[in-house]
Amino acid sequence: MPDPSDRERAAHQVESEIEELGDPEAAPALPSTTLAAAATAPAREDDAAPSAPVSPSTTGEILRLAWPVMLTGALVSMAGLIDRAMIGRLEFDGGAAIPLAAVGFATQFFFLIQSTLFAIGLSCVALMARALGAGDPARARQALSASLQVTIVVTAVLMLATLTGGERALEFLGAEPAVIEAALPYLRLVIGSSLFLGLSLTFDSALRANRDTRTPMWIAMVGTVVKLFFNWVLIFGNLGAPRLELVGAGLATVISQLATLLLFGIVFARQHRDSPLSVRAATFFQRNELRRDVIRVAVPGIAERLVMNLALLAYFWVLGRYYGTVSVAAYTVGVALLSFTWIPGQGYATACATLVGQSLGAGDPDTATRTGWRSAGLALVTAVLLGAIFAWARYPLARLFTDDVQVVEALGPFMLTLAIAQPFLQLHFTLGGAHRGAGDTTTPLVAATLGNWALRVPLAIFFAVWLEADVIWIWITIIFDHVARSLWLLRSFRRGKWRTRLERAGR
Repeated sequence: MPDPSDRERAAHQVESEIEELGDPEAAPALPSTTLAAAATAPAREDDAAPSAPVSPSTTGEILRLAWPVMLTGALVSMAGLIDRAMIGRLEFDGGAAIPLAAVGFATQFFFLIQSTLFAIGLSCVALMARALGAGDPARARQALSASLQVTIVVTAVLMLATLTGGERALEFLGAEPAVIEAALPYLRLVIGSSLFLGLSLTFDSALRANRDTRTPMWIAMVGTVVKLFFNWVLIFGNLGAPRLELVGAGLATVISQLATLLLFGIVFARQHRDSPLSVRAATFFQRNELRRDVIRVAVPGIAERLVMNLALLAYFWVLGRYYGTVSVAAYTVGVALLSFTWIPGQGYATACATLVGQSLGAGDPDTATRTGWRSAGLALVTAVLLGAIFAWARYPLARLFTDDVQVVEALGPFMLTLAIAQPFLQLHFTLGGAHRGAGDTTTPLVAATLGNWALRVPLAIFFAVWLEADVIWIWITIIFDHVARSLWLLRSFRRGKWRTRLERAGR
């Protein structure tokens, strides 16, 4: 039987690696001077929002908006793996499990803040896209200003709560004293960078609402290069710098987030005052009637991410307690490998949210509906192709990550399960984007709750505790989860009530 401490450490490693896949970092090297030159160029007149209803959303337009998001997502996943590989090379008393567990615990707190910030960004996209579609750049500026104000206040409150209660929370979660000692400095630095991250995510959302997904891509690339470079310098003490280990990783995060925010600041500072992306000092202080709308749209999105995060922790508990280290390791490697396959769904969701919001703002719900169906069709075709490739090559891919025969054998059924789930996963990603673009963040919340807490977690507990079934049945619960979510969102999209969500909520 595997040692319980081994299972616990492996579970913490899984958590840290899975959460890191969602960080806004990744990319090949890109000279920062190139981006700076583009960012500081005078704003063009066509940066402003269209003053007339937007043109119909074509397949080409969906792909034009989606591919930069896909590329950024792929590089995010790769950078997360590199970051974990660097930290995994550190040797504390107790081995590499100590720094990995420390980062895993710290990441849980950071993810709660990040989830809130992502939800505010979704509100920004929905409200700005609707205003841009209506040819109202002034209201789009107002939506951006309100989103920035809400971001600053919410992030400050969450940062204060996390920084003051971090040590007690780590003790409550059962972290060992050595892990707490390693985690606290890293936690304080990473949480301290949250305000930079929050503002950057809001600026990112504003650009995407204005059909610009390339600028965020280039800025993310530079931020990633900065992060990984300073990781290498500060973690290991290269180029004459002191060896700071986990503290160095935290400092690298702060530096990269600040660099990213500065680049966004340059882009937005150069906008014409009549542009929907114009931001001035008064933006952060003036009274704004759209703050309430930003909060109203964001709250269900925050709840959705909390629902999924808690369900993921419950799923880890089942794996670690009843199936041991090998199953946890299989989940770790399998998700890292398959994370690349669901990136297209994220790209289609982003493009769909922008185009649906603009079409509804232009008073054209039929185009919004066609955009949703067209995006869903693209996602399904992509999912079938990628799922087939990963199902066919699952064992060779597993051997690239590990030589452990037991892990490779466990990976085969798990990767096959994820490959089968691909069409459903990509479908609910895309249709979720359509709902969010319309300002309906409640329906994706209901779908996530149904899939995770009515099916995935209860079924996993039932198979593990009551039936003592083979681990393959725990993997199969993932399919039930994604099927339920896709069917719920499909039903809602067909009914069409999402098309008037914002109008009905505003009454």
